[in-house]
Amino acid sequence: MKLLVLRGDGIGPEIVSAALTVAEALDRKFGLGLEFEDADFGHASIEKNGEPLPQATLERARACDGIILGPHHNVVYPPPYNQTIPPGGRMRKELDLYANIRPARNRPGVPAHVEGMDLVVCRENTEGFYSDRSMFAGSGEFMPTPDIALSVRKITRQSSTRIAETAFELARRRRGKVTIMHKGNVLHLSDGLFRDTALDVASRYPDVTVDEVLADALLALVVRRPRDFDVIVTSNLYGDFLSDLTAELVGGLGVGGSLNVGADVGAAQAAHGAAPDLMGQNVANPTAMILSVGMLLDWLAGRHGRTDLKDAARDLDGALDQQLAEAAGRTRDLGGPLDTDVFAVALAERISQA
Repeated sequence: MKLLVLRGDGIGPEIVSAALTVAEALDRKFGLGLEFEDADFGHASIEKNGEPLPQATLERARACDGIILGPHHNVVYPPPYNQTIPPGGRMRKELDLYANIRPARNRPGVPAHVEGMDLVVCRENTEGFYSDRSMFAGSGEFMPTPDIALSVRKITRQSSTRIAETAFELARRRRGKVTIMHKGNVLHLSDGLFRDTALDVASRYPDVTVDEVLADALLALVVRRPRDFDVIVTSNLYGDFLSDLTAELVGGLGVGGSLNVGADVGAAQAAHGAAPDLMGQNVANPTAMILSVGMLLDWLAGRHGRTDLKDAARDLDGALDQQLAEAAGRTRDLGGPLDTDVFAVALAERISQA
């Protein structure tokens, strides 16, 4: 099973290396047969190839079983790459990674702002208000005069259907509830289409409870009553806001795992950015990247019917809970003493010895 490794920018190489340390421990323990292959991506690729995402990397991504994707820091790329679609966004568009899966739950020892949260944000990943990936050619954002800026939002029945199906299938494996997040009381046509399509999908899942909540109200309710939510399905921009909020509520983006998946390939990508202020210091928390790799293994288990991959993902999640529960086992941002690489080695040893 081949996993393409794209180390990215900023702290990307450090947290990806930490995640690989853990993945290799799982590979040895469960005999997963994982093969890791590096490819050019991000700022280092600009220096080497003149572009952040070469076509050769895209082709290798299409041919692999999964991707371990480090963060990118495109705002510091030289023109024109600082003004075009970021390499991560381009991968989502060209590989049709239409679902962004972002779980958020309380973990032992991790300081949190709420208790009782255990939910998943299921975010449509290829259209909505993200104007850089909603068009076949050109951008959906434009200025007809120097004083007017317009942005076109795209919502399609096809994309709304498949993200809703992803959410309902996920809810069947969890607590059996889906909440549709929308703003259909104002955006009658676009959010109305998203809501109505999700409700149509719900009719095929009579075993799953469904409700709908307006986007602004949901942002308040998820803080006040986190236990009310299981799987939340929503469009691109709402999901971006909501998933960052839920990650912060249970401890921060440093513990926010994230998975981008399509019909054919999945990409593990931490919820946070490149954090250039921490680059090279070996202090970044790799938990989010490690969790994302665990999510990728679990997704691959379902796709290929492999119980060993599922067992490995479950083992990783349990070992991570044990590690975080101990003050001496945490990284510095969570009040512990461990550097990035030491945290990964300690977690790998815990996995190997269990």
